[in-house]
Amino acid sequence: MKKKFIIFFGIVVFLALLGVTFFYLNYYNLLPRKSYTGEDFGISYQKSGNDYDQDGIDDYIEMLNGARRFVSQKPRYKSEYYDGGYPPEGVGVCTDVVAQAFLEAGYDLRELVDQDIRENRESYPNIEVVDKNIDYRRVRNLKIFLERNAISFTTNIYEIDKWQGGDIVVFPSHIAIVSDKRNKEGIPYLIHHGGQPVYEEDVLKRYDGKVVGHYRFFIQK
Repeated sequence: MKKKFIIFFGIVVFLALLGVTFFYLNYYNLLPRKSYTGEDFGISYQKSGNDYDQDGIDDYIEMLNGARRFVSQKPRYKSEYYDGGYPPEGVGVCTDVVAQAFLEAGYDLRELVDQDIRENRESYPNIEVVDKNIDYRRVRNLKIFLERNAISFTTNIYEIDKWQGGDIVVFPSHIAIVSDKRNKEGIPYLIHHGGQPVYEEDVLKRYDGKVVGHYRFFIQK
C-alpha cells in the first residue's frame, strides 16, 4: 500500500512539474508557434513614403529592421545613466529598442527629444532638469514626444488593420516597436526589452487595456 502511494505521489508531482514547466515555457513564448503576416488577413503594409537617410529603404521598414537588429544581439537588461546617452553594445532597456529603431532610419532620437523639450518646455512638466543623455530614455517623455510629433492610431489591439510593423506602442511604464509578425487572431507581436528571454514575441494581448499610446512616426525633411 505504501509503495502504491509513493508511486501515485510521484506521478502527481511529475505531472505538476510538467504543468508548471509548460506554463512557464508558454508564458515566456519559448514554445514554437506559427506566426502570420498582415497579408494573411488582407492587410496591406502602408509605407511612409519617406526615406530620411536616403538609403532606398522606407522609414517604417527601417525602424522595424533597426529594432530587430538591436534585439538580435540579445542585450542584457541594464538601466543606467551613460555619458553620451546611448548605452554600450550589449545592454539596454525598452526605450533603447525604440532609439535604435530610429537610428536605423537616420534619426537621432536623443537629439530630437532634447530639441522638442527645450522648445516646448511646458509640455514636459515632469522634467525638473533637462538632460539630453537620459530624457529620451524615459517612457513618459517619449509618450509626450510622440503625441506631439507622430501620427496617433487606435489603442484597441483588435482593430488589427490599424497596426503594422514599425509602429510604436506605449504602456504606462513600457514601450515597444510593433512587429510585422502576427498571431492567429491577427494581433501583432512586439519587439521589446523588459528582461524577458524572447525579445520578439506574441505578448500584446497580455497588455490588452493597458495601451496608452500607439504611434506611427513621420517627419518631413
